[in-house]
Amino acid sequence: MKRERLVVVGNGMAGLKLLEELQAACPGRYAVTVIGAEPEPAYNRVLLSSLLAGEASDEDIRFRDRAWYGANGFRLLTGVPARAIDRDRRRVELRDGRVAPYDKLVLATGSEAIRLPLPGADLPQVLVFRDHGDAMKLKALARPGARAVVIGGGLLGLEAAYGLALLGCETTVVHLMDRLMERQLDAQGAATLRRALEAKGVRFRLGAQSRRVTGDTAVEGLELADGEVLPCDMLVMACGVRPNVALGRAAGLAVQRGLVVDDGLATSADGVFALGECAEHRGVVYGLVAPAYEQARALAARLAGDPAAAYAGSLLSTNLKVSGVSVFSAGAIEAEPGDDALLLSDPGHGCYRKLIVRDDRLTGAILVGEASDALWYLDLIARAAPLGPLRDDLAFGRSFGAAA
Repeated sequence: MKRERLVVVGNGMAGLKLLEELQAACPGRYAVTVIGAEPEPAYNRVLLSSLLAGEASDEDIRFRDRAWYGANGFRLLTGVPARAIDRDRRRVELRDGRVAPYDKLVLATGSEAIRLPLPGADLPQVLVFRDHGDAMKLKALARPGARAVVIGGGLLGLEAAYGLALLGCETTVVHLMDRLMERQLDAQGAATLRRALEAKGVRFRLGAQSRRVTGDTAVEGLELADGEVLPCDMLVMACGVRPNVALGRAAGLAVQRGLVVDDGLATSADGVFALGECAEHRGVVYGLVAPAYEQARALAARLAGDPAAAYAGSLLSTNLKVSGVSVFSAGAIEAEPGDDALLLSDPGHGCYRKLIVRDDRLTGAILVGEASDALWYLDLIARAAPLGPLRDDLAFGRSFGAAA
């Protein structure tokens, strides 16, 4: 029997996870073509700051080599962006003129970095920090004593700043909000993180708006809205990402913030699915790896023939090392009327812990500096079970909770 043709556009972490899940669920069922815009096979984007800082190599961040794709029957095309989707003829047209016919199509096109439309932003030393190529460009510019300014105090900005600081650059982070990682941390948690990063040599300008990039042929500085000019030799825009939906939008797929998908990860077009950072499910676009992996498992089961397989949404959580400092956040970050907020703070050791309890259930957790109990707290939030006797020792972690 002739195999169905499955085309996956996007060879990032979400696309690769789908391939791995398909290989486990229905090996050989589809003739699979994978189209990747980047020249490399899928790699661990989470480790780009380590690659920038020289703490990891290309080999360290690679998930699968090219031989793995071929050995599992996947045709891999890299360095060839998809140009258009021809829904009538059910094929994907590539920028180099080739076409990839499909019976089913999966869009895993991820996100693209936001570039602020500042005067002077077209200078060659103004970069973003999103992919392997960006990290290599930054590494080529970085040198001991070079001055770097990073716009953005979220995860990507802090990772870029830390990597540049480790390379010896005098690094300043400019952030529009009054605290770092404001979507994941409360004021005290953000202050704890800031102190830890300042101890590593990173400087900050919070509550600062960027006005323009100074310099004629090369970057000389960043002028802020209050007139202050931060001298720099390079400028990194790490102020957010947006879902990469251009391909789907041009093909007439329903788009809001992302490509709109149902619980089966199906888009508005017959036979076309989407997952990862380009997809919007129940009004939510997830910019994290864990939800993309959950979507990949559900979609693989659906493609393997399970009509009941569905994705119901993910609990938003962040569990990572931000510039070498452990940070975890899940659920609510601010207490509402009637909630209890349990706090533990040790500024001397750079540790902060905040737990939010509502109706005897854990609804939110923030950990900065020490996050070994993160998954335990995440499980308590996800299960929404009454805490009972755990409540008294909850702030002290799993070992105390187990004893209770």
